[in-house]
Amino acid sequence: MGFFTYDIKSMDDLFVHTLRDIYYAENQIAKALPHMIDQASDPQLKSGLENHLGETHRQIDRLEKVFQMHGVEIGGVSCPAIDGIIKEANEVTGEVADKSVLDAAIIAAAQAVEHYEITRYGTLAAWAKELGREDCASILLENLKEEKAADAHLNEMAESRLNRRAA
Repeated sequence: MGFFTYDIKSMDDLFVHTLRDIYYAENQIAKALPHMIDQASDPQLKSGLENHLGETHRQIDRLEKVFQMHGVEIGGVSCPAIDGIIKEANEVTGEVADKSVLDAAIIAAAQAVEHYEITRYGTLAAWAKELGREDCASILLENLKEEKAADAHLNEMAESRLNRRAA
């Protein structure tokens, strides 16, 4: 047995493992977002995070559909990467008293999450295509498109005003 929770012997095994990884990650994100929403003071940031929480729930539903289409049991595997990103976000935001600086820290943390999700969805979509699962790939690409849009929106908020306000 290697690093993973079970031996990965094929591309399909790797695909399923990574699907379980992002499923776990999305569920952890869904649990973490309400706290970030509560901490945010900027109304546009709050609104964006609330919208992304709804999007995250829809992405979880899509992942469950991919599990079903692929004929595997729905479930996650522990993802130390997302756990670390969320832990770091909580530590950093817990240390910030200035609301403007806190908003900048929340955006930075949210973008770290988005970048992780973007890598996972891009990889999964490519692997699904290689496995001849265009049906699964199209669903994963929907999630990827939303993650890229969320990242772009966060970036626009940060660069247009929130980072400047925090400085």
